[in-house]
Amino acid sequence: MGLIGAVLLIVGVATIVAAQYLITSHLTARAARAAQHTAAAYRHGAATGVLPARDGVALLQVVSTGRDPRVLAASAPLQGKAPLSHALPASGKDRVDTRSCGDPAWHSDCLNIVGYRTTVPGHGTVAVYGAVPGPWALGSPVPALTVAGLCIVVVVVAAGVTWRAVGRTLRPVAQLETAMSEITSTDLSRRMPVPDSPDEVARLAATLNATLDRLQRSGEQQRRFVADASHELRTPLTALRTRVELALSAPEETDPMETLRECLDDAERLHHVVEDMLALARLDAGVEPARIPLDLSRLVESELAQWSSRLPVSARVDPGVAVAGNRLQLARLLVNLLSNADRYAAGHVEVVVRPEGEEAVVEVCDDGPGIPSADRERVFQRFTRLDAARSRTAGGTGLGLTIARDIALAHGGSLHVADSLRGARLLLRLPLLRDADRLASPPSPDGSGSQAPSGAPRPVAAQSPQPTRSAACRPHGPGERS
Repeated sequence: MGLIGAVLLIVGVATIVAAQYLITSHLTARAARAAQHTAAAYRHGAATGVLPARDGVALLQVVSTGRDPRVLAASAPLQGKAPLSHALPASGKDRVDTRSCGDPAWHSDCLNIVGYRTTVPGHGTVAVYGAVPGPWALGSPVPALTVAGLCIVVVVVAAGVTWRAVGRTLRPVAQLETAMSEITSTDLSRRMPVPDSPDEVARLAATLNATLDRLQRSGEQQRRFVADASHELRTPLTALRTRVELALSAPEETDPMETLRECLDDAERLHHVVEDMLALARLDAGVEPARIPLDLSRLVESELAQWSSRLPVSARVDPGVAVAGNRLQLARLLVNLLSNADRYAAGHVEVVVRPEGEEAVVEVCDDGPGIPSADRERVFQRFTRLDAARSRTAGGTGLGLTIARDIALAHGGSLHVADSLRGARLLLRLPLLRDADRLASPPSPDGSGSQAPSGAPRPVAAQSPQPTRSAACRPHGPGERS
């Protein structure tokens, strides 16, 4: 407000000065023209004792320049008046400009006077004066005081309006600040008050509430994950500790080799759980792995060649299906799908790789009990096991499908459970890479390439792919696209 007031004051003063200059210049020019015309007429003998008004100037005088100046001629308003001025042009000049204010003889405002020196036969050198009364405001402090007062009023009014408007605008912000200060990391259930007006503050409050919703869901998910992870780790640890305590307390009643094998199984389970949790932590951190063009068909064939399955595995792999991705992560995704299918299949597992439009499609199907429609999304949640797979000795860690979907999403794809005539049908879709110049070679079956993900079965020769497609990977309805 102070800056605005200073600017207004400067502008006001500049306006007054400019107006005074223009008005004074105009009045002086009128007086000068009238004095010049009067001097010319008087010099040629055309003027009489009463001078006529010229150019709208009614105050004209001809004054002698001797020791005792006297009025030789004057306009009607100046008859019998003293000389307008005794100022004479400087040596070498014919014109003089002066101003007369406060002379009680005139009972008027200030006069802008212009005088010319001329020579008149019979009178010698005389001075011809023309005068124009100036407006009272030119010599009065009223304009300056008025401008200053207006500046003060404008500043005060603007400050009041601004204070009121800013206060009304920031009041919801202060409420948001108060509400935000009451939110703690342990209680994210509170929400910001959203103003009724559809302005920026309302949008900010809505955005904060959406952010709090995401934070609350993330916090709840993290707490559930920690609780589930603690439970998953506690079970094998408890079993391991119990076996060791039994072996130590009653060595004659236990078989040392059997106890060691059971302890090794528990340690393997702990290893798998910890490894899967680390993989999820890396995926949750959003670390982008290096991606290269990959021949997905060759990668699937290579993993199947190293896969050790308890049941026959058939495959139909179309050649040249290329994607851009991280080979280790995609290999882990495939191993997790194969492990899930092998765990629940009754007698057969099938893998299909094909291009479909702009996508590369991988199907892993089994002929097991399948996944109910109500549980098709729940199986991708962390540490989720269906009722038929609650046994931790027969089931996995409960993180395999979660990791598989996170890898698919990180590669711009999707993973879901699709309809099938029998068993479960997991459908992976990845963006298809067209006209790939260079495709990365998958790991060789002899182990010269990168190793399979930790926790995968030991590699053995895979079963020969079948040329036909089994009923397990057929959709539920004819021509259905899941």
